[in-house]
Amino acid sequence: MGQYGTENVQTGNKRGTVHLIGAGSGDPELLTLKAWRVMQRAEVVLYDSLVSEDVLDMCASTAEKIFVGKRRANHALPQESINELLVKHALAGKMVVRLKGGDPFIFGRGGEELQEVVRHGIHFESIPGITAASAAASRAGIPLTHRDHAQSVKFVTACKKNGAPNNDYSELMDSSQTVVFYMGLHRLHEMTQGLIAGGRDSETPFAIISHASMPTQQVLIGTLSDIADQQAEAKLPTPALLIMGDVVALYHEFAGYNLSAMGKGEFVDVDVDVDKVISSNDLMPNLERIA
Repeated sequence: MGQYGTENVQTGNKRGTVHLIGAGSGDPELLTLKAWRVMQRAEVVLYDSLVSEDVLDMCASTAEKIFVGKRRANHALPQESINELLVKHALAGKMVVRLKGGDPFIFGRGGEELQEVVRHGIHFESIPGITAASAAASRAGIPLTHRDHAQSVKFVTACKKNGAPNNDYSELMDSSQTVVFYMGLHRLHEMTQGLIAGGRDSETPFAIISHASMPTQQVLIGTLSDIADQQAEAKLPTPALLIMGDVVALYHEFAGYNLSAMGKGEFVDVDVDVDKVISSNDLMPNLERIA
């Protein structure tokens, strides 16, 4: 058995593999080394709209790259067709990389795609990525948990299957819990009003983080009662994450010292000899040798 292919003992034909890779939040420096190594060996890459050009460029230059992206109410291909492409290329003996924004197992339909792959007897590998919630919170300086403010965190999708709204607010009333909403910007007013009507304190801190970890990142801070009005004026673009909870109040405490929030997120330690500082950019030429 090869590293990226399995032999069909009965036919002697090589069967390809599928590598489900989380591309993270868009910043190529946040990609895992394992993901990069596998992407360099890809023969076919199926990628989503949330995969940045910088990350896509890290795939093998010889790979066939197929766009299969989805945005709300705008799908390049239906899910069934994406599944068929994965199976088709793997059964043709190709090393297939399925490149998804964030982490494929967190609102990324990764499980659905692997179910189809396994049904056809194809081996797979799943490589995690930094999910949007972690990237947005970290870069904005909003800890998702904090012993004084939040003892748990919940990830919630604003839309269910087939685009149906997720209006189940009854489990989101705990003030000691941080709630992160995925795909909720277009339902912001409806959601905030539903949460207040359900009993969540209208003064609960609330944040919108757009284009998390990218140079175009924007952060809007408000409360459950006023964030929709603020967004109506600010018009932060998608993709965006919504964070609700007392931890959001720490944004202002950290903002003046957060290099990422100040647009100065490069790795520099002023107490160390500058000649000895290593950035992730310096590491990139050496990755193939390290691998």
